[in-house]
Amino acid sequence: MREMPLGLDSLTWFIALASSWWDKINDSATWQDGIFYTLCGAYALVSSVALIQLIRIELRVPEYGWTTQKVFHLMNFIVNGVRAVVFGFHKQVFVLHPKVLILVLLDLPGLLFFSTYTLLVLFWAEIYHQARSLPTDKLRIFYISINAAIYFIQVCIWIYLWIDDNSVVEFIGSIFMAVISFIAALGFLLYGGRLFFMLRRFPIESKGRRKKLHEVGSVTAICFTCFLIRCFVVSF
Repeated sequence: MREMPLGLDSLTWFIALASSWWDKINDSATWQDGIFYTLCGAYALVSSVALIQLIRIELRVPEYGWTTQKVFHLMNFIVNGVRAVVFGFHKQVFVLHPKVLILVLLDLPGLLFFSTYTLLVLFWAEIYHQARSLPTDKLRIFYISINAAIYFIQVCIWIYLWIDDNSVVEFIGSIFMAVISFIAALGFLLYGGRLFFMLRRFPIESKGRRKKLHEVGSVTAICFTCFLIRCFVVSF
């Protein structure tokens, strides 16, 4: 019984130390700049990889035009490139006026990120529907409609904040971004899960098929988890 206060004191001390460390980082311009420039470099690297992949695919199969895979890599290049620019020029971005311009630069990559990865969900949905002999013509219409509605609502929020810088509307905008992330997470869970279990029913005879099954399962789990975490982070 005597060890419990010691344990609680140790936990309290650790929490206080972590909180003090975080406050020190949060108040340090040097730490902030280092974090932002590191993020800039990371996003620039991912953007470069996406561009290289796009060029490789175009050189290998130029006759197929703009396939879903090519559009996916192009959008990845744009999303991560914009993020890299925002983090690289964060000192200029965070002093922009009116304030809504800052929100546009911070939120727009999130919307493009949603469109990029729900495009992957669309690709999987088309594969699943074709394998099940289900119609696929309405899937693209649904994808475009959902994205158009989301961009329209977000633009309306930005316009309102431009006219009246309201903290309540800004909070609603954060909740809206959280809902978008939750929709993406559900999309990966629904069609990533369906495609994974459909592939498992087929006999895994080749190494390539096993690799594809592992790829679908891994991407589904990672994207579902990331979008779900983003949902909670953005909402709070």
